Amino acid sequence: MTDTSADDEILWQEVTSGVQKLKTDTRVHTAKTLKKRASKEKTLTVPFDKNFSHTPSLNTKADIDKQTLKRFKKEEFGIEALLDLHGFTVDAAFSAVKRFIISSYNQNKRAVMIITGKGLPHKEQDIYEAKGSLKKSVPLWLQSDELKNLILTFIHPSPKLGGEGALYILLRRNRK
Repeated sequence: MTDTSADDEILWQEVTSGVQKLKTDTRVHTAKTLKKRASKEKTLTVPFDKNFSHTPSLNTKADIDKQTLKRFKKEEFGIEALLDLHGFTVDAAFSAVKRFIISSYNQNKRAVMIITGKGLPHKEQDIYEAKGSLKKSVPLWLQSDELKNLILTFIHPSPKLGGEGALYILLRRNRK
């Protein structure tokens, strides 16, 4: 029978042989010395905006006024129509998005939402392969020649409204 404590001690000595004690700063720092130290260090500070909760722009047009854009980014426009693309194929989704945007515009709706989902891999799909074909395709469709004249701007909404798995769309006013 071997002495395990002796074996453990030998192993511990091997593991810790290259370890050196860190120098510790035992001085007591006042607020003044901490400010001096902070001013000497080159750090980048970014002001915290308590209202920021998501990336605000995917497709911002130059012809939208600042106040409307600000209201839109704060999600102050109520969602008047919703299209959920869960379960759609890419071809069926393209047709549905096109009909949805045109129909919403003709009905004088202002803010609509399309839920694309975040994308889940299929059983036969490689785990490293890109997911979310609708999540990637729908923003491109919204910028197509046929639909871009009906849309003022669109963004991914805040997480409470679907985040990266949805698109919050502000339609142009139908003046006809």
